[in-house]
Amino acid sequence: MPSRYAQVAFTPNVRRHQEAHSSRRAYARMEQGPEEADPLGPGEIAFIAERDSFYLASIGETGWPYVQHRGGPPGFLHALDPGTLAFVDFRGNRQYITVGNLDHDDRVSLLLMDYLAQTRLKIYGRARAVDPPEADDLMARLYPAGVRSPAERLITVEVEAYDWNCPQHITRRYTAEEVERAVEPLWRRVERLESENAALRGDAPASAPPPPPAKQ
Repeated sequence: MPSRYAQVAFTPNVRRHQEAHSSRRAYARMEQGPEEADPLGPGEIAFIAERDSFYLASIGETGWPYVQHRGGPPGFLHALDPGTLAFVDFRGNRQYITVGNLDHDDRVSLLLMDYLAQTRLKIYGRARAVDPPEADDLMARLYPAGVRSPAERLITVEVEAYDWNCPQHITRRYTAEEVERAVEPLWRRVERLESENAALRGDAPASAPPPPPAKQ
């Protein structure tokens, strides 16, 4: 765990609970370090580039947190540099809760999941909504190929801290693409066996249904 994440996350009340449950000594060491933003490393940047969704939490004027799911083609969330993330904000249901929350408080938290590998990356940052025309050039460069939804703005996140979670309790889930890749060799084998069976049957077409079972 980078030191800045521990400094942000381990508030006095959190530390009190760590003391009560005998984990404070180990976590105290993680707080040691300069109070400056943690830059993303090559592993974090590569992980971010492979994601096709993430969860974004913001804080409303009433103090209630709001969590939103964002999705797109893999790589739609870009690491512009080790300290900056950005993504194109597409038109949705027009509630504008996240954008409104950012007008009040720019602090956000991102949760990026890899359910197949049972891995998650947590990020603290400060977000800003950049509207056209200020964002036009960068929006054009970051706009995902194949997406037709209208883009309303660009969201940038200045990374403050991050941490990798352990895989415990992450349920494995598979996307349709992952399932297709996994079963593709099986389909090729089935096609080869059907072709061989058709050849053994002579004139019988490969797609002919099997004969009905004999009545007892």
